[in-house]
Amino acid sequence: MKKILILVFTEIFLFSFGQKKMDNVEFKNSAEVFSIKGLSQSTSIDCGNSKMIFLSGQVPLDVSGNLVGDNVEKQTQQIFKNIECILKEYGATAKDIVKLGIFVTDISKIPDFRKIRDLYINLQNPPVSSLVEVSRLFRDDVLIEVEATAVIKNK
Repeated sequence: MKKILILVFTEIFLFSFGQKKMDNVEFKNSAEVFSIKGLSQSTSIDCGNSKMIFLSGQVPLDVSGNLVGDNVEKQTQQIFKNIECILKEYGATAKDIVKLGIFVTDISKIPDFRKIRDLYINLQNPPVSSLVEVSRLFRDDVLIEVEATAVIKNK
């Protein structure tokens, strides 16, 4: 009988405190950004008074999947255009970005990245960032990839 009671209380505990369906998570894609079937461009988590938005790594492809630019500066322009289009789906802009993850094949080109980045982000409170030099990205002609996390107030 004792074993049965322990089993029943364990089940009640697990049922009561187990993970519920995550209704506060939303996945979105922008029709203005190239999308690969089966992959999400972004997800957001409702945090009560605010919403946290996570963007997958953005690369310099236009809406048709064509590479834009042959240098870091031009590729960064397309990347931030894509970021803006995705964030617009949530009513956000690049000014709402709180974290950037930058993956670049030539770290000496970061000044070219920053020149474009600074046109989009909040320079008064710039996002935290991580910078990683990689030997290559998913294609040899892609020189940079950028992940972004943004936070906006819920309406």
